[in-house]
Amino acid sequence: MARRLLLQIISLQFLNAKMTFSKPKYCPNKFLLLLIPLFIAAAGNAQPVRILFDATKAEMAGNADWVIDADQTNVGIGTSGPYMTSPGHQSNPQQIPTPAQSGITSSTPETYWTGALSSWAVDCAKKGYTVETLPWNSQITYGNSGNAQDLSNYKIFIVDEPNLVFADGEKTALIQFVQNGGSLFIISDHDNSDRNGDGWDSPHIWNDFFSNNTFTVNPFGITFDIADISQTTTNISATATDSIIHGPMGNVTKVQWSGGTTMTLDPSKNPSVKGVIFKNGATPGNTNAMVAYGRYGNGKIAAIGDSSPTDDGTGNPTCTLYTGYTGDASGNHRLLLMNITIWLAGNEGATDPATGVVNNIAQQEIHTSVYPNPSAGSVHFSADNAMTNATITVYNIMGVAVMRKTIAALDENEEVTLSLTRGFYYIKAESDQAVTTTKVTVY
Repeated sequence: MARRLLLQIISLQFLNAKMTFSKPKYCPNKFLLLLIPLFIAAAGNAQPVRILFDATKAEMAGNADWVIDADQTNVGIGTSGPYMTSPGHQSNPQQIPTPAQSGITSSTPETYWTGALSSWAVDCAKKGYTVETLPWNSQITYGNSGNAQDLSNYKIFIVDEPNLVFADGEKTALIQFVQNGGSLFIISDHDNSDRNGDGWDSPHIWNDFFSNNTFTVNPFGITFDIADISQTTTNISATATDSIIHGPMGNVTKVQWSGGTTMTLDPSKNPSVKGVIFKNGATPGNTNAMVAYGRYGNGKIAAIGDSSPTDDGTGNPTCTLYTGYTGDASGNHRLLLMNITIWLAGNEGATDPATGVVNNIAQQEIHTSVYPNPSAGSVHFSADNAMTNATITVYNIMGVAVMRKTIAALDENEEVTLSLTRGFYYIKAESDQAVTTTKVTVY
């Protein structure tokens, strides 16, 4: 709210200048215009990346405890989902984990919170992200101003092995969330992993979401295979600049599936989707993928075929838990999950002038060129490094996106022409390699 009011004040002062940009050096409020990016950045610094972990799809059923923190274990899980019962023994995660995450430091142990996902959540908090739970009796919505936990209020939504089918409205909300810039982390498990006895397990639930929605069949280009595999694999196929495999947390060299599945990818449905870790002996490509990611609309998606890597071995004492997060695969799962999370959070290491998002991980350096600047109309954008899965977004001075171009591959120094009307803009380029923002003036 404070950021919105500040921007409105700036907007009124800006309009009082009468928008007469004959040339930038003659602008009567030159000093104010120079300060506007600083005001926007300052307003955004109070808005960290918000991550929401789902608990509405019986993620705590059976021996699973896929929650970040629970102060009570008084929930029962039936074929219709969670319900209050006495006595109950499943985790009942609350919206805000306790103690407060403001008390987390670089040396805080994962036992600070109670849940099999607490290690992951504590690591997120150490990066400056805010983590919450969508409790079992809440709703998955997008664009519902009456829901304080509407997905529009978050950057990342994590759904770890759902055990209940998504309703039509929930499917629509998830796709709209990603379309409009949100990031969805999709986690499945193996075939016949139905934990609440309703006849549905996570690979079938995800595939139902992909194939039966009001938008399009297979929007993300991912289908989970109906399989059950257990293996350690080093079959990794990724470029040297891939931020999932060679990311800020370190290099991922192997993963261990302890009863998981694989994915079949369809680039004809989503040209950006790609696998980076594959089943032993498989030829890297569009089949037998164990880890995959891509973009959809203005957002991002990532998917893995096993929930075991998320398990930190601690949580509800009535559940049988394992140390998949740090114990399996020589600790590689922690690197993988956090690299994915950081990529889903976007714009690492900088304040995005349009969104105000601030992350704490240094981004890869990339140099861009925009000319002429100032310009009388069209400007030409290029980068001195090749970019893949690039999205070029133009924001006006108020942080509103006025143009967006998605490019599968942009060669080194290849130019993209942007036709703009008079005004001040930020041109944000985001790719698999880096994120960068450039200012431009059109008079």
